[in-house]
Order: sequence, then structure tokens, then C-alpha cells
Amino acid sequence: MKSIKILLTATCLSVFLFNCSEDDVNDRNFATSPEGEPIEQFDGTYTLEDQMARPAINTVFVNSGSKDTFNTTLPADMGSAFQSSFEAKLLALNPGYTTNALGLDAATFTTVLATDVLTVSLDGTTTFFDGTNVLTGRTLADDVINVELLLIFGGPMGADNPGLTNDNVDANDKPFLNSFPYLASPW
Repeated sequence: MKSIKILLTATCLSVFLFNCSEDDVNDRNFATSPEGEPIEQFDGTYTLEDQMARPAINTVFVNSGSKDTFNTTLPADMGSAFQSSFEAKLLALNPGYTTNALGLDAATFTTVLATDVLTVSLDGTTTFFDGTNVLTGRTLADDVINVELLLIFGGPMGADNPGLTNDNVDANDKPFLNSFPYLASPW
């Protein structure tokens, strides 16, 4: 559920930032909501408190004593700060790791993981991983945890360790909506 809240926050922030208007209303800058209504922009200071672009990566790969540091490290600095500890954790979780279904060796894969950003394709398929397109964004229905398990434990063909490559949660507990905000209503 936390990943859905984070995704909703990121979606709302994206809508807010990409719909900013240059118009001033009563000497204030306003952005536009998805419905076209003006929204007053925040004038304060943003504080970086949590990194969770790729669900479970922070949870699994960042040691408990490093969580605050990871969560406040700028993405540009994450790779150099965390790649080696991520690689050690990957090899501890899967000592037989050679490459994954993307063809990435441990050092390359953990370099990708350590920079916790959600990449988005602006002109192609948006998916976390569909067998062809990889890390080009994410849809609500993408089974992110299964993809991450497959890349960690599945080996070069994705077939190794079958008991570890599927969380056996095949769908959301409620259907997603067909219109904004797209998330299912809470229970």
C-alpha cells in the first residue's frame, strides 16, 4: 500500500509540475489541476525525506543504519555512495548470481539499483518490465515486486530459483479506476 501512496504522490506532483502556468492571479503563481482549476503553488522549502522510486529496493538493499542517509542522498550521488553495499547485499541474497534477465552482472545491476529513480520513456512504452521494454516507467498494474525478484533471483534466463521469483500476488485487491486518480478506493 505504501508504494501506491508513493506512486499517487509522484503522479500528483508530476501533474502539478508539468501543468505550471506563467499566469499570475492576484500576484501569485498558480498551477492547473487535472480539471483545469488553478492551484496555488507551494512557496516554502521542500525537504527530501524518503526515496522509493523502485519499491522494495530501499527496503531490501539499504541497511537499517543507512536508511536516513540513503533517503536524503541526491540521486546523482546515490550510485557512488551505495553501489558497493548493494552489490554485497545482492551477492548475500543470491550467492550464485552471475547475470540477470537483462544481461547485467552484479556490479552493473547494483549500479542501476543504487540510483533510486524511476526512469520514464517519453516516446515509447511505459512499463517496469514487459519482457522487451525495461524500466521505461511504470503503470499501476505492473507487478514491480515480481520483476525485481526475477532480476535478483531468476538468473540469465529468468528461470533460476522459481520459488523466489514470484510473490504470488497476481493483482491489486480492488480494480483500478478508469479515470483520475486511477487508484482503487481504500478499503
